[in-house]
Amino acid sequence: MASKKIELLLNRTIENLGLVGDVVKVKPGFARNYLLTHGFAEAPTQEKIEALKDRRAQAQAELSKLRSEREALMARMEGAAIKLIRSVNDQGVLYGAVTQRDISDQLVVDGFMVDMRAVRLQNPIRRIGQYSCLIQLDRDLKTEITIDVLPDRALENFTAAAAAAEAVEEEEAAPAADEPAGAAAEAPKKGKKSKKD
Repeated sequence: MASKKIELLLNRTIENLGLVGDVVKVKPGFARNYLLTHGFAEAPTQEKIEALKDRRAQAQAELSKLRSEREALMARMEGAAIKLIRSVNDQGVLYGAVTQRDISDQLVVDGFMVDMRAVRLQNPIRRIGQYSCLIQLDRDLKTEITIDVLPDRALENFTAAAAAAEAVEEEEAAPAADEPAGAAAEAPKKGKKSKKD
């Protein structure tokens, strides 16, 4: 049987729950183990709600300002691309991986103040190449950015060297296949009878 939710008055703004002064419904366990024990909420009374009106208005103003800043940031980030240079092996596989933290750090360097939690990367990036990544600052504030993961050295030289080494291996294997026909003809005489054409 599902436990009945209880109403509490928030003494401070709790992300994804409500602003200071909001009366919210929460599960008893969350209320008992977190909100009440830390003093973040209490039982609502009309006097307490009135006492928090000014703080609530201030929190709403701050939230509105933050929202407009985020909207402006999203507009600036529309179609943005960042470049990350990483150490790689000859096949273009990264030593390590590009993570949400790496993307967030580079966005900050490029002038976009984006927290790591806003970077929605499905899987860590492990190869050089171009990728797209979702940046989400709010439920309805999201945009895609392009990430170019580049090697820290020119891979053409290493690819050419690998191709040359492969060619040498093929040349060494080729003479074994080009043995004289006589040697091949003698081999069946020693063992089983040769099949006729």
